Amino acid sequence: MGRESTRANRRRGRLLPYALILPAVLLETVVHLGPILAGIWTSLTRLTQLNIRDWTGAPVVWWDNYRSGLDPSGPIGGVLWETFLRTVAFTVLVVAASWALGMMAAYLVNTEFRGRAAFRALFLVPFAMPTFVTVIGWSFVFDRDDGALNHLLVDQTGVLDERPFWLIGGNAFWAMVVVAAWRLWPFAFLMLLAALRNVPGELYEAGVLDGASRWQQFRRITLPVIRPVNAVVILIMGLWSFNEFTVPYVLFGPQPPESATLLASLIYEHSFVNFNMGLGSAMNVLVLLFLMGVSVWYVRTFLPRTHDA
Repeated sequence: MGRESTRANRRRGRLLPYALILPAVLLETVVHLGPILAGIWTSLTRLTQLNIRDWTGAPVVWWDNYRSGLDPSGPIGGVLWETFLRTVAFTVLVVAASWALGMMAAYLVNTEFRGRAAFRALFLVPFAMPTFVTVIGWSFVFDRDDGALNHLLVDQTGVLDERPFWLIGGNAFWAMVVVAAWRLWPFAFLMLLAALRNVPGELYEAGVLDGASRWQQFRRITLPVIRPVNAVVILIMGLWSFNEFTVPYVLFGPQPPESATLLASLIYEHSFVNFNMGLGSAMNVLVLLFLMGVSVWYVRTFLPRTHDA
């Protein structure tokens, strides 16, 4: 009897952690999996404002929405593929700029100098401010007539002869990249600074004794040691940037210029401007599948190597 009681107690001890997290797992499953399943079902229907009240009874068109979205020769598919490539370019530029700025700032404040704490707090201001406040502020900077940028480039320095439009035309894309990178780089700074603080000082001392320059120390010591954090930071920023909606929406409105239309904005337009929720859901599912595939490839390619570093 004593042995059976001991085994039962051990079994209950092993099951207790799972029992404690079970409510949270169930809640997370309902919160996340429920909308995903509803979105997949909606993508198979022709759901519009005419049948939104009874969305479960919307006409089922099966794969028609996906065919329209994936056909590059069609009017919808052509725009989707063009927007997809633009979103990829936007993501690469924003992540690269944010990482570079974050790394430079982290490397700067990781050294000892007077006022370092003040710089750390100052660098976090863009990340702490609400996004819509940040974007509205930048919209005033990019204003053609009264904006600070044109005032600097035209009135103060004379670099340009005419006031360019920054929020329409081809310049709109670059304005959006600047705003998104400025808002995101403090996150990279915060994470990379934490990683730099954990690099052993003995490695740099050994590098100095071996005659390594600052660049060689950074390339051969810093980057390999912080590679795990780097990989996670880049992945998170990439997912955030690819799904960016707030910046173009606040900067340009519900329908941004063509050069600044990202996938999230295109999905919003089809779903809540044109009220073609079925097509918008199909695009959303395609984006989900793409990001899942890229994330799995990225994790399998980069994260396992971090354990060997």
